[in-house]
Amino acid sequence: MKIRTEEELSYRLANDLTWRKKELSAMKSLIEAKNVSDHKHKALVRSGVCILYSHWEGFVKLAANSYLEYVISKKLTYQELSSNFLALAMKEKLKEAKETHKPSLYIPVCEFFLSELNQRCILPKDVISTASNLSSEILKEITYILGIDFSIYSTKSRVIDTQLLKTRNEIAHGEDSVFDRGEYLEVHREILEMLDIFCTQIENAASQKSFRRNSP
Repeated sequence: MKIRTEEELSYRLANDLTWRKKELSAMKSLIEAKNVSDHKHKALVRSGVCILYSHWEGFVKLAANSYLEYVISKKLTYQELSSNFLALAMKEKLKEAKETHKPSLYIPVCEFFLSELNQRCILPKDVISTASNLSSEILKEITYILGIDFSIYSTKSRVIDTQLLKTRNEIAHGEDSVFDRGEYLEVHREILEMLDIFCTQIENAASQKSFRRNSP
C-alpha cells in the first residue's frame, strides 16, 4: 500500500509496531518465567536481546522510510521543502561534484540553486539506512534527515550503544556475553518506550507538515 495520507502513514506505523510488540511481549514472558533452568534462561535472554535489537532497527528503518514515502507523495517543489529534505534531494548532486577534482561539475549545482528550485522535487526512496547497526549516532543522523528532535534520545546512548547494540553484536559473533534477566527487562522497557516516541514523532511531523519550508 502506497502512503499518500496521514491516515495511511499512521496505519502502517501502528500495524508494524503492533506485531513487533506482540512478539516482544511473548519473549518477555518467557524470560520472566521462574520455572526454567539457568541454562535455558541464559539462552532465552541471549535470544531476547537479538530479537529486541531486530525490532528496534526494523521499526526505525520502516518508520523513517514510510515518512519519506509520505513526503514524496506531496509532490512539492524543491523550494517548498524544509532544509533537511532539500539536503537529501541534493545529496547525489553534491556527492558527484565532491568526489572529483573538476570545478566544472559544481556549475550545474550552482545553476540548480539559482534557477531550478521551483521544479518538482525528486527525493530518493528507501534511502534511510540503519547500516545494520543502529547506534545512537546513526539514530541522530536519521532524526536530522527527517527533521525531528533527537534530544529526547540524547540520554539513552548507553542503553542503545552498550546494553543493546554491543551485546547483540557479541551474541551474533558467537561470544559468551553476560546479560542477566533484570538488565534485559530494563533495556526492553527503554526500547519499547523509544519505539513509541519515534512513532509519535513521525506522526506529529506529518501532521504539522514539518517537511515544508513554511511549516510553523
